[in-house]
Amino acid sequence: MFDLKWIRDNPTAFDAGRERRGLPPLSAQVLDLDQRRRAAQTRFQEAQAKRNDLSRQIGQVKAKGGDASAVMAEVAALKDGIAAAEAEDQSLGAELDALLASQPNLPADDVPDGPDESFNRVERTVGNVRNFAFKPKQHFELGEALQSPTGSLMDFEGAAKLSGARFVVLKGALARLERALALFMLDIHTTESGYTEVAPPFLVRSEALYGTGQLPKFEEDLFKTEQGFYLIPTSEVPLTNLAADTIIDEDKLPWRFTALTPCFRSEAGAAGKDTRGMIRQHQFMKVELVSIAHPDHSEAEHQRMTASSEKVLQKLGLPYRVITLSTGDMGFAAQKTYDIEVWLPGQGAYREISSCSNCGEFQARRMKARCRKPGEKGTRFVHTLNGSGVAVGRALIAVMENYQQEDGSIEIPEALRPYMHGREKITRE
Repeated sequence: MFDLKWIRDNPTAFDAGRERRGLPPLSAQVLDLDQRRRAAQTRFQEAQAKRNDLSRQIGQVKAKGGDASAVMAEVAALKDGIAAAEAEDQSLGAELDALLASQPNLPADDVPDGPDESFNRVERTVGNVRNFAFKPKQHFELGEALQSPTGSLMDFEGAAKLSGARFVVLKGALARLERALALFMLDIHTTESGYTEVAPPFLVRSEALYGTGQLPKFEEDLFKTEQGFYLIPTSEVPLTNLAADTIIDEDKLPWRFTALTPCFRSEAGAAGKDTRGMIRQHQFMKVELVSIAHPDHSEAEHQRMTASSEKVLQKLGLPYRVITLSTGDMGFAAQKTYDIEVWLPGQGAYREISSCSNCGEFQARRMKARCRKPGEKGTRFVHTLNGSGVAVGRALIAVMENYQQEDGSIEIPEALRPYMHGREKITRE
């Protein structure tokens, strides 16, 4: 959401920011609606003031025993005009709000310009890519070949019987490894990075999704229940909305939250993409990081959050790179995003495993989340940040592919062995 006063004062900058995202100018339409709405508000206020003045005159005339019928008729004649001006104000306000609510955040100055991912900027590459003495397999080839008495440890066919495409059933040691990864991440973020663990609801109201920007624009990507609740696409939604309709003392900031939750996405725009394996599913586990930050400190918080996500991959010994997304590749609510891409030897490519975004005050305006100095009346909108810390399923994929052995077994990284009861390798059961 945007500050109308800022758009009035900076229409050229508003349109320039949109142009960087590949969008057409909008300031003229916004300012026209705003001007018409303010004119309607002025007519409404002036008519109300006139009615109030005439009402006082009626009392004065009657107090003197005079005939107030002419003044009363004038008051009655104002009624329709007041109602019309009020209705126009509400209609134009709703139209303006709907227009602005469907517009993405403006990019930060240091975000690279470009229409798509090919313009993303690599910031750093960390770790050494393993030199395999054999042709490495993709995770689904490895997982399906790992058998147990109950079948494959990575069972897509069984999941399809239950739920259809883009689901998986993990069994035995792979199910345990996924759980180990999640607990490992939570321990890092809570004990080393200072995040507070939260167990949030997985069902939220539409207001929460509006606050973080998934609604109204991206409703087709969501799963909605018959009772009107939505399954969360990420725990960014409930965690960020903990600050909604709240004024926080500045000295209590930042708020830092982490949560392990399932995430549910329809993948409406992903037809034909990553149809094999666990890369893109309707349901997946993710450890999320959310910060509610002072507006003067959000850039430092963004760097800190990204480093927290990187720490997970460093401890797992997984090679990765950090990129800054271009203006054409950023998400709707972000003003700047760092993606962390892990190396997948089975694909011979880096793939996203974490996305850390600074949303500035964009979400806070939608949620009415503010801060103020203790003892002062004035408030400022907080800045909100969110990041994957990291996607558990994709971390499982990365561990399987990077730690695979020629016989199809999976070596377990040392950092995870305490969570696996000391187990060092996953083999056929």
